[in-house]
Amino acid sequence: MPDLPAPQDATEAALFSECWDAVLSYADLCTAGSTAAAQLAREAFAHGIRAVREAEASTVRGTGRRSSRLPRIPLLLAAVRTTAADWEDIGQGHRLDPDLRLWLHSDKAARYTGPPLSRPIALRGLRDLQQADAELLWLAEAESLPLPLVARRLGLDPATAADELAQVRRLFRDRCHRNHLDSPMDAECRSYARLLDAVTRSPAADTPDDLSRHLAVCVQCAEAASCLRLHGGGLPVALTGGIIGWGGLAYLERPRRAAEARLGPGRPDGPGADGAPAGASDRARVVRNRLMVAAVLVSGIALAVSLTQFGGAEKGSAARPDADRRAVADPDPYPPEGPGAAPPASAPGAASTDAHEPSADGRAPGRSATGPHSDPDPDPEPQGSTSATASPPRTTAPAEPAVCHATYDLGNQWPDGFQATLTVTTAEPLESWRVAFTFRDGQRVTQMWDARASQQGSRVTATPADYNKRVPAGGKLAFGFLASWTGENSPPTDVTLNGRSCASG
Repeated sequence: MPDLPAPQDATEAALFSECWDAVLSYADLCTAGSTAAAQLAREAFAHGIRAVREAEASTVRGTGRRSSRLPRIPLLLAAVRTTAADWEDIGQGHRLDPDLRLWLHSDKAARYTGPPLSRPIALRGLRDLQQADAELLWLAEAESLPLPLVARRLGLDPATAADELAQVRRLFRDRCHRNHLDSPMDAECRSYARLLDAVTRSPAADTPDDLSRHLAVCVQCAEAASCLRLHGGGLPVALTGGIIGWGGLAYLERPRRAAEARLGPGRPDGPGADGAPAGASDRARVVRNRLMVAAVLVSGIALAVSLTQFGGAEKGSAARPDADRRAVADPDPYPPEGPGAAPPASAPGAASTDAHEPSADGRAPGRSATGPHSDPDPDPEPQGSTSATASPPRTTAPAEPAVCHATYDLGNQWPDGFQATLTVTTAEPLESWRVAFTFRDGQRVTQMWDARASQQGSRVTATPADYNKRVPAGGKLAFGFLASWTGENSPPTDVTLNGRSCASG
């Protein structure tokens, strides 16, 4: 195992401190254990630092022309991927993540070592920027560092850093557009290239249906779209996916995972690197524990109140606490939407088989529909009898025909992400719309076009842009998105349009 190279000066020592955490984080994603992660990080860091020194030395000895290379952190992350590929070649692949090993033998990995014009557009675009501009873009977008901290690291004026970042983002977009036009592509992709440039310049631009369908099936053009569309928050995904390839989305999630696991004190920058005091983690843990205790107490009080309200000393209330406990401990975060969402009533004349079992509407046997205490007789009715005060049995209304139909198209899928399109046909004219659906396997939407996305838990909601709010009767609305997944990637369920259930298929 090679030792880490010794810093040559104070500037390089600061570089080591800034970059080591990122290298170790990505190495941890790429390996199957902490020991392998540490070794992979050390080897990759040593190779990457040598590459940085050689590039800087060649620039000094030459004519002053900047060598085309990546910024320091992405260069070191690429060294992790390259070192992992070397491990696979020399028989050490069993120490790597199984999904990474599959990726290393795929055409996706071959793009990074293939012809320059076939390499990812984000990689080529970042290389084409001036070194300081590329550093600014990566630190602010991919590393998600606060802009004042980025300005301090790069020696920029904090008052003008935001304007400089906006200008660099536009420069990066222009470089990516030029590289997309230079890439080898078929006639269909070529016909959409300039249209893609036009519709990604403004969030209010109208995206034709044929272009949306093309982006759903063409990986190369979808990759270009993510680099050209500066609005919508997809630029960090485009950068990490284009620079490091496998595990880009997981790399972006590492600050959140580190905060949840309380890894902050182990960072090379020290506990207060992000501006938090050294004891912030401990105080946060104490506050979180107190909140958890308070939540348990509130749940217990709610349970006791429900038991008192719906049971008291009645013999038929023995089953009621279980129902209340389910309602407190496992609430349904997504209540039924649309007509017919209420639970069906029990069949007319059906008799209870157990005096202690609740009826179909959740009340104890023999309880009046007017309230939990409206029955003057505190004892439940005998089995098979009916209460004189009970309301007449309800009948289930016939199901209404679906007012919409949803079609889900999985355009492309890779080890940690996928691209899909959801098309909804409406039977009624719409002045505006809101489509919601549920991902059961923990998928997370990272970017959406032709709609605005929000996600709470497993429930995703899409609302229209200004240009596609109105839909005629019998018309279709469609939007595409990028999302992450792990384990399983089943299609979405419970699709609704403006709160009303849609048929799927």
